[in-house]
Amino acid sequence: MHWYFYLLEFLSGAFLANGVPHFVQGISGNPFQSPFAKPPGVGESSPVSNVLWGFGNLVAGALLLHAFWPRSDGSTAGWIAVGLGALLIAVQLSLHFGAVRAGRL
Repeated sequence: MHWYFYLLEFLSGAFLANGVPHFVQGISGNPFQSPFAKPPGVGESSPVSNVLWGFGNLVAGALLLHAFWPRSDGSTAGWIAVGLGALLIAVQLSLHFGAVRAGRL
């Protein structure tokens, strides 16, 4: 398999994980940080904005995963790439959102 398949599988995991907090906060009616806030990623966007941003991320992740589905030849490398993408973005987001909520950003 070409190297870029692993990169796109990694990105699918990152998009899927990034969509969750935005979508959940949005449907819960809570303002939440997004790239559209002022300042970006620190200020809070409206719940509707977060629902749309989260849903867009979930769709992008699902489309990438559908198009670059990890092979079923016994290799788990593709699924490891998806999992690493989700894990690494989740850790980065937890650090970022934790710093925003603590007032360090």
